[in-house]
Amino acid sequence: MGIINISTDSFYEKSQCHSLDEVLATAERMIREGADYLDLGAESSRPGSKPISDQEEMDKLIPVVSSLVKKVDIPVSVDTYKPAVAQEALQAGAKIINDITGLQKSSEMAEVVSRLDGGVIIMHMQGTPLTMQENPNYENVVNDVKKFLGKSVKIAEAAGILPDRIVVDPGIGFGKNQKHNLDILNNLEQFAELKKPILLGISRKSFIGNILNLPPEERLEGSLAASVIGVCKGGSILRTHDVNATRNAVKVAEAIIHGESL
Repeated sequence: MGIINISTDSFYEKSQCHSLDEVLATAERMIREGADYLDLGAESSRPGSKPISDQEEMDKLIPVVSSLVKKVDIPVSVDTYKPAVAQEALQAGAKIINDITGLQKSSEMAEVVSRLDGGVIIMHMQGTPLTMQENPNYENVVNDVKKFLGKSVKIAEAAGILPDRIVVDPGIGFGKNQKHNLDILNNLEQFAELKKPILLGISRKSFIGNILNLPPEERLEGSLAASVIGVCKGGSILRTHDVNATRNAVKVAEAIIHGESL
């Protein structure tokens, strides 16, 4: 899943697109590199970021979605937790809503996705982007996150979202400290109990920078290492800024795991 940011507040500056032409060029490049999905976001959810209004998000997002879906033949996902924005995005041609609040901030979100026949990515987050890294705390991070996601899956299915259109995301970096992030990745196979595909958003994130003492621009190798581990432990979809490099790393890892020969 290739990441396309139209927010100027993204933590990784090189992922930002400042015009429709930039969005379309980035999308075309990512598709050439092998992206299966594109994830488009207009509001930053990096630690410490502030929310924007529904109208501001729609003004940024909907014209881009409308143009993008006419140019690409792979599903477009929209990163939003606001039902009104989700409705406009799905009506404009998006196929998936990527909800960082896991359908648990607004009771309307699951209904909107169901009514408009969309898919959903259900993510776990403790707190809000503005406050989530102040003092994240869990009794057992793997069990707590898994319980939250299980509840969200039930909300989605009860609203009528088709079971095969539900993906779960443990929310690496969203209200988790360094140990929490590493514990989730090291125990990712436990999330298979949810019986849903697992999405991992780990590309160039702070937990990698903490290990390597490097800024986002220099975290590619660390992202690839984490991606390979994630796939080996059951990850199904990798949300990434670096489609080509990630696909190549995963392709080699899968060949080794499955004993494939050329």
